[in-house]
Amino acid sequence: MDLSLTKNELRALYKAKRMALSQDEVNFLSQKLLENFILQFNPIENQKVNVFLSIEKFNEVNTQIFIDYFFENKIRVFVPKIKGEKIISVEIFPDYKFEINSWGIKEPISNIASNVELDYVLTPLLYCDNFGNRVGYGKGFYDSFFSDDYRINNKIGLNFFSPKESISNVFEKDVALDCLITPNNTFKFNLNN
Repeated sequence: MDLSLTKNELRALYKAKRMALSQDEVNFLSQKLLENFILQFNPIENQKVNVFLSIEKFNEVNTQIFIDYFFENKIRVFVPKIKGEKIISVEIFPDYKFEINSWGIKEPISNIASNVELDYVLTPLLYCDNFGNRVGYGKGFYDSFFSDDYRINNKIGLNFFSPKESISNVFEKDVALDCLITPNNTFKFNLNN
């Protein structure tokens, strides 16, 4: 039976599920996500990956291990920064300095947006359905980012949980992901390559 829930219902449900995980579980599952991402996409030297910086207090995927892997393998790393009502993509380097924004999120100090084609955008979310529709924190930053002038080859969600429920209120401005990576599975929706 396919259960259909609103974004707010799914947001509350999956926020609670994620908060129930211990830090050890978050780290273990994050490592499995990294391994699955490498297995599926095999990123190579000089490719460009935009990866979100984790909010630890929300038990988000530990993306620092992704960033460390990318630097070790000479993959270029970009991270999001909120500028006004938009996200910009800023390139970072191993010795880069960060600041905490008004939302309590770690961000790069630079306000210079990179105007490059991104091979992968690793996207935060609370939930993703079987069609690539995502539920985030409800601000629409990533939908706007995906719709802007950035050239993005693969919009990839990272989540500890597989799709189960449908989202009953998908909107016209919502931009679906191309792929969802979970610790044990990969769900492809609309890959460009």
